[in-house]
Amino acid sequence: MSRFLSRLASLVAGCLLLTLVGSAAAQDDTTPIRFQLDWRFEGPSAPFLMAVERGYFAEEGLEVQVDSGSGSAGAINRVASGAYEMGFGDLNALVEFLAENPDAPGIQGVYVVYDGTPAAVFARKDRGIETPADLAGKSLAAPAFDTGYRAWGIFADANDLDADAVEWQNVDPTLRETLLVRGDVDAITGFYFTSLLNLEGRGMGEEALTIMPFPEYGVPLYGNAIVVREVFAEANPEAVAGFLRAFNRALEATLADPEGAIAYVQERDPLIDVDLETRRLKLAIEGSIDTPDARANGAGAVDEARLANAIQLVADAYDLPEVPSADEVFTDAYLPPQAERMIFPGQNE
Repeated sequence: MSRFLSRLASLVAGCLLLTLVGSAAAQDDTTPIRFQLDWRFEGPSAPFLMAVERGYFAEEGLEVQVDSGSGSAGAINRVASGAYEMGFGDLNALVEFLAENPDAPGIQGVYVVYDGTPAAVFARKDRGIETPADLAGKSLAAPAFDTGYRAWGIFADANDLDADAVEWQNVDPTLRETLLVRGDVDAITGFYFTSLLNLEGRGMGEEALTIMPFPEYGVPLYGNAIVVREVFAEANPEAVAGFLRAFNRALEATLADPEGAIAYVQERDPLIDVDLETRRLKLAIEGSIDTPDARANGAGAVDEARLANAIQLVADAYDLPEVPSADEVFTDAYLPPQAERMIFPGQNE
């Protein structure tokens, strides 16, 4: 009996060793990626969180950590610094970073999520503002880092408005909508799906507003994109490609069922207002993600001529010391094939 128990113990020990070795090998095959969002866990973060919880990233051999952010520029800086391998930031902020930091480690956009910038003007109708021309002589407020404020010259030029004909107040983002509601300013700029909901929450609905989304008023800028540190991408090209495949799957599922996708945001932050964040996600989809260009080219891609034009517009408006090339700003090397990116409702029916 003792000989039998000894053999059994040896067999169990051997199996345990093989399990540990196999587990270690599996871990060695897993690539960790720290991912920085642009903002809090809100509706538009749903596809990133879904890809984690449904195991889409894990199926690609990735262990992805998704963290909330504090702004697009911050996300760009943290990826460039190496604190994160990948992130989600404004492509225009990336253009600015590359121009002002030519010697910094490279960072590129690899998947455009917001095909059009969400920037918009929100103006009080009771101040007689119906068109861009009516903004002349009026006061506007926005944080200094706001895309609408930074790209104001592009909006003004596109609408035959003297960019200097308005008076700007740079304010804390928590005060922007309150100032408009109180009538302390005539208009503000902000992301469409953020400022609109903030204004409604303060009792000011669409009926009291003239809203001018930048893409609908001649501003061809791209919005937020997934970005990657070039050193990481060059060392781990399949990991980056796998990340985009997994995200693409999750974005398709989000587009098909926004209500269901919000559950993954709620899992990360149980205190969210589910109805509010569902509406925020739908506004982001309708205004910035599901666009004619994205449907034509497939999600994630860019039109090269449009991108080159957008870069030049940003360089001029931001008075940048350099003009990055389109290849420096964005690469399609890691994108899934176009057929796999035709993910918008009705395209595959």
